[in-house]
Amino acid sequence: MHEDFDRCVRAVRSKDARFDGWFFTAVRTTRVYCRPSCPSMSPKAENMVFFPSAAAAQTSGFRACKRCRPDASPGSPEWNERADLAARAMRLIADGVVDRAGVPGLASRLGYSVRQVERQLLAEFGAGPLALARAQRAQTARLLIETTALPMSEVAAAAGFGSIRTFNDTVREVFALPPTELRLRAGRQVASPGVISLRLPFREPLCPDNLFGHLAATAVAGVEEWRDGAYRRTLRLPHGSGIATLRPTADHIACQLVLTDLRDLSRAISRCRRLLDLDADPVAVDDLLCADPALAPHVRRDPGRRVPRTVDGAELAIRTVVGQQMSPAAARTQIGRLVAEHGDPVDDPGGGLTHLFPQPATLAAVDPDRFGLPKARKDSMVSLVTGLAGGAIDLGVGADRERARARLEVLPGFGRWTVETIAMRALGDPDAFMACDIGVRAAARSLGLPFTPASLAAHAAAWRPWRAYAVQYLWAVYDLQASPQPA
Repeated sequence: MHEDFDRCVRAVRSKDARFDGWFFTAVRTTRVYCRPSCPSMSPKAENMVFFPSAAAAQTSGFRACKRCRPDASPGSPEWNERADLAARAMRLIADGVVDRAGVPGLASRLGYSVRQVERQLLAEFGAGPLALARAQRAQTARLLIETTALPMSEVAAAAGFGSIRTFNDTVREVFALPPTELRLRAGRQVASPGVISLRLPFREPLCPDNLFGHLAATAVAGVEEWRDGAYRRTLRLPHGSGIATLRPTADHIACQLVLTDLRDLSRAISRCRRLLDLDADPVAVDDLLCADPALAPHVRRDPGRRVPRTVDGAELAIRTVVGQQMSPAAARTQIGRLVAEHGDPVDDPGGGLTHLFPQPATLAAVDPDRFGLPKARKDSMVSLVTGLAGGAIDLGVGADRERARARLEVLPGFGRWTVETIAMRALGDPDAFMACDIGVRAAARSLGLPFTPASLAAHAAAWRPWRAYAVQYLWAVYDLQASPQPA
């Protein structure tokens, strides 16, 4: 979109927050870059230049606006919608792959050469992988500076900087302030030691009912809980563990993180955003779905429904297999036993969380008879955890969606419903669709739509590429699948 100059100018002049994250506006005279909705006076059109990413603006010598904080805007919906090399790379960079394994590690995960990855990212986002990772480190540093009382040397190490000098230079360059001044300007007090409090922005509207309702209704004891109006869960992160507390408010998601290693901060934020589908573009989704007269009234009544996703693709796949042909309550009980027996223990003084979800490698080493599943589902479980543990099946943030589908489809007991559920929630495919789901079919029938799997799939072609969101609206029609947010 950043190449459509006139459209970008209109968005900036209207201060339209829907375009935050789609592009960034830089001002040649002030050398500052902003989000489109920046409340400052709009610059003259001839002084504007547009970039596809914050990293591209920084690379071109612009610093972040101190008023609108463009580095903290929602991510581009394209990164989650698209399944090509550039989008997969962006999801992996957000998950910290470049910080942990460098650009060669990123290229290896994608299955391309370093040169191909760098060329593609530069063409798509105006910056290479190192610059994109640097922009993320700068944002992580700002969060730690403003929300903790850590010494700056510890902030630098936690944000991923190799030296305190590089940390100081980057913060000055990106925010036009030294780190100590940035902390003074924030004027915030740390709520409690070890807790990082921040806001997760999203594009309005957002309907929290199905999002938090589903997470609360399917919460597995020990790993997840609904407590005091917030969804809480444990996180398995590259350098340790964490606990996230997510509470919906009118204009943001209040997030509290407790981490054993602060180097995991950006990864924890990225996974929480992915879990709640916060980078979606609800206006584009709802506009398309409203074109269907049967769906339109339900979309207008509760606009902004999101797809409840996951913080770990392997965990979601395992939970899906265990829950096949079970009631939600029975599935939670069965998965809870799995967690209690094979999960890694964690300490949660502020709640009732006790374990991390077991890793595939741990479950692959377990005697299958201990899963307590029928033989057919036991075979499905064994084949899944073996494939995940051995790397034959990749359900991570940078996975190739079609390749993952193909690997899942050949596993015993993996029908269309199971594969599409994993694609929708684990792989983040916005176009995943379960035409055979009982709730989807019942809702379609009540709305006067075709309800056999083949005819419904044909009708749903008009909802592409947002069929996963159509599923959320259809489930809301079918009461048995609806999960209202707890009080």
